[in-house]
Amino acid sequence: MKKTIFLLWIVSLLFSCGSKKQEAATSVHPEWVYDATIYEVNTRQFTPEGTFNTFAAHLPRLKELGVDLLWFMPVQPIGEKDRKGTLGSYYSIRNYTEVNPEFGTMDDFITVVKEAHDMGMKVILDWVPNHTSRDHTWITEHSDWYKRDSLGSPIIMYDWTDIAPLDYGKNEMRKAMIDAMAFWVREADIDGFRCDVAYEVPIDFWETAKDSLITLKPDIFMLAEAEKPELNESIFDAYYAWDLHHKMNMVAQGKENVDSLRLSLKRMNERFSSHAIPMYFTSNHDENSWNGTEFERMGEAAGTFAVLTYMLPGMPLIYSGQEAGLNRRLQFFEKDSINWTDRGGFTGLYTSLNALKKTNKALLSPERGGKMTEIVNDSPASVFSFKRAHEGNEIVCVFNLSKYSVKTVFNEEVPGIGFTAFPSAKTVTPVKKIELAPWEYRIYVK
Repeated sequence: MKKTIFLLWIVSLLFSCGSKKQEAATSVHPEWVYDATIYEVNTRQFTPEGTFNTFAAHLPRLKELGVDLLWFMPVQPIGEKDRKGTLGSYYSIRNYTEVNPEFGTMDDFITVVKEAHDMGMKVILDWVPNHTSRDHTWITEHSDWYKRDSLGSPIIMYDWTDIAPLDYGKNEMRKAMIDAMAFWVREADIDGFRCDVAYEVPIDFWETAKDSLITLKPDIFMLAEAEKPELNESIFDAYYAWDLHHKMNMVAQGKENVDSLRLSLKRMNERFSSHAIPMYFTSNHDENSWNGTEFERMGEAAGTFAVLTYMLPGMPLIYSGQEAGLNRRLQFFEKDSINWTDRGGFTGLYTSLNALKKTNKALLSPERGGKMTEIVNDSPASVFSFKRAHEGNEIVCVFNLSKYSVKTVFNEEVPGIGFTAFPSAKTVTPVKKIELAPWEYRIYVK
């Protein structure tokens, strides 16, 4: 009896998409968003030359991989005052409306955006609204636009000694910031922004910025580096699923079990509107450079969690080099080119996952995709089993998220009648018991 109660409690923890705020299934986001995979472009490290022109040669490969949305890390000039390392941080911007000569010219960037568009891909630009470099033109021209200490110097946040935080109490600065964002939409025809530390910037600024940007591009896409629900009510389309990412790391390291993932998903569902799109990831530029590669953090579970990011309701992210199994940290302030030799079959894995996301409507992002329902099993601390169904499409997922082999019994037949295995497409027989190797997963498709 106790075991049954425990299992029912576990199931009740799992979020059921839209349980808190069940809005109508309208097109809250641009139509192309719902089956999209986002790809983060680290221009400096992408090729030995580190330019837009040499990156452009990779566009056909990324299209074949199944990428829909290219997120370029900041492309503007980098400050020299208090610069970190030799080349400095992308996020210490000296001029919002110019291009870093390290990467090429404005015309080069405009060309690569057009080429991406011609291939059916969208492009967003990483935007850094919270701070500038300490030698930005605004420092001298508009000194009152900055937060300053008692001695009159721009304050230092955290260990970000190369930047100067902006004062959003200044309306003139706000207008200049929005004008700079609009510049890139008008001149380069970008499709939106990934907004750095969006949680540090006042919400009313984002509201005004969004209102201005949609007059230029009605289907503008906005991604917030934040887990702040109010940002996703009507401003941002997607947000970072930071908490779940950290929980995945902990599970991979054996420090927590599947219950922590269930609780994280439940909290997300309770806090965010049902149309808010979580962006799931096993790596990004911050994680790779500062906390380690997915292989350092997740070990043998790296591929398993990559698959999980595609099965959950949301948008998956691939960071530069992940599709080649990049297994080292990229230096952040120096030149450090990616080795594109595929290791571990990750190119094939991501290509298959992207194709599945586009062909199976159960995997569409909120609010279009299938509701996620947990399949009860007798090994809930290790095995995460769930299904999603929408318009005759269905996905059944079984993940052993532990370093031990597990024999698990389900309370229903898995996967049911008419399913095939992913990625082999072989017909499968429904069963109620499965044995899984450490970190093994089974994905069934109908």
